[in-house]
Amino acid sequence: MSTGASDVSVRKAAESDVPVILDFIRALSEYERLAHACVATEESLRDTLFTDPPAAEVLIASIGGEPVGFALFFHNYSTFLAQRGVFLEDLFVIPAARGRGVGRALLAALAQIAVQRNCGRLEWYVLDWNETAIGFYRRLGAVAMDEWTTFRVTDAQLRELASESPAIT
Repeated sequence: MSTGASDVSVRKAAESDVPVILDFIRALSEYERLAHACVATEESLRDTLFTDPPAAEVLIASIGGEPVGFALFFHNYSTFLAQRGVFLEDLFVIPAARGRGVGRALLAALAQIAVQRNCGRLEWYVLDWNETAIGFYRRLGAVAMDEWTTFRVTDAQLRELASESPAIT
């Protein structure tokens, strides 16, 4: 896959990359101050990323053949566009490789996938305290969706809400 930086290569992850993907996820969770919430294992990654159909896909960025970053993404859907989109769940570049075009190469590769798959948009979340990432994304031309608020239901609340559902037919 071509990239914007001459020494950066991007490729689709293979099942043999699971240990590297898990290392990136753990490093990301530490960076985001959420290591306590990271319960991913090699087995759970294999079961979700390398089965048919996969829950998500992963791109690996390398410099000189060494993995230095990843992007994990999946498809979402826009009812207003009546088109699929690409949702970037996580993007991480190791500190030593930052500023070398790795993040831009991963996002460019994702944009290429979105265009090839006739997707209407590429979206992601960023933590509001991560000013470095916010600046980087704005320089790419990304626009913050400030009028939207993310909601989430997990754990006991998720199970409680599910228990209220009538049978799905």
